[in-house]
Amino acid sequence: MSQIVCTECGAELRPETALYVGDEAVCPSCAETDTTVCSYCGERIWREHDAGDSDTPLCESCYDSHYTRCVRCGRLISFSSAYYQEDDDDETSPYCEDCFHEAGQAIHCYSYKPIPVFYGDGPMYMGVELEVDDGGKDSGNARKILSVFNRNAEYGYIKSDGSLDDGLELVTHPCTLKAHLQEVPWEETLEKIRSLGYFSHQASTCGLHVHVNRSFFGNTSAQQDERIGNVLYLFERFWQELLRFSRRTQRQVEQWAARYGYKDTGREILEHAKKSYQGRYTCVNLTNANTIEFRIFRGTLKYNTLIATLQFVEKLCSAAISLSQEELQALSWSDLMLGIREQQYPELVQYLKERRLYINEPVNAEGEV
Repeated sequence: MSQIVCTECGAELRPETALYVGDEAVCPSCAETDTTVCSYCGERIWREHDAGDSDTPLCESCYDSHYTRCVRCGRLISFSSAYYQEDDDDETSPYCEDCFHEAGQAIHCYSYKPIPVFYGDGPMYMGVELEVDDGGKDSGNARKILSVFNRNAEYGYIKSDGSLDDGLELVTHPCTLKAHLQEVPWEETLEKIRSLGYFSHQASTCGLHVHVNRSFFGNTSAQQDERIGNVLYLFERFWQELLRFSRRTQRQVEQWAARYGYKDTGREILEHAKKSYQGRYTCVNLTNANTIEFRIFRGTLKYNTLIATLQFVEKLCSAAISLSQEELQALSWSDLMLGIREQQYPELVQYLKERRLYINEPVNAEGEV
């Protein structure tokens, strides 16, 4: 009788202790570390040839014949438990159950809040909520929009909103201004939304809301409150200019983005806001735990206007954290405008000129959509 030797460690084996991968013998110790057993056919295989996962090891033959992977999360699924979209006639894109229900809901309910994905290196992140209306609360349209918006990465999702007559809301994950400018395909997405018959500015129901992370304003609650108070002070100090910037009518502002009222300091305005306003329908919504939300802006499907709005929010928040209360009280609108350079913020300067807010330099402008 020929000697049996473990092909991995070279140990001599008794016949009753030898385990086999094909024709190759291994000792029990090497079998434990270097092999596994296919959960479908029971054949022992080398771990490096395992086509399954840690819960369901599979030989390559059984994987090819009986299993696939979810195209969204990569999870191992059997053919019998795979889900497919209605328009996937050839069943080329299998989903696990969780991802199928997630992906299948192109329009999520208003309360939907996924785990945020952050794009860019911070410290300031902006999440955008863009409402569009008059084109239908239509899942097919939502998928078409997302196929453009999320073509390179999952930058956002779509929700329903009861304030809209026949539309939907595109919501982004938190992105830096640089990511919004250089990564998120805003221009192509807005063009797709317009081509599907939606309006935003021209639909009186729509807003453009911008969330900013509270952590940008400081490391402690006290520091954050002081600087967020500065934001509120800037809103009250330059209310008429901001109202013109927003493109909202006075009635729309009163309904969706009410002002808090002028006080001598940002701290006083913040304390007044905390005591007197509990809802979110304010110019700067303070009810969220991790963000403040700028709600004053009217919706738009015009690329330059959307980017200009994000640039303006960044500029306003930067002023709120860099200027003292005394400097804020001495600040004029012209002073604020002089700090906005066309080389750095070309879209914002163009928009300010269109709205006659940039040192009296009006220009011709295309209409809003």
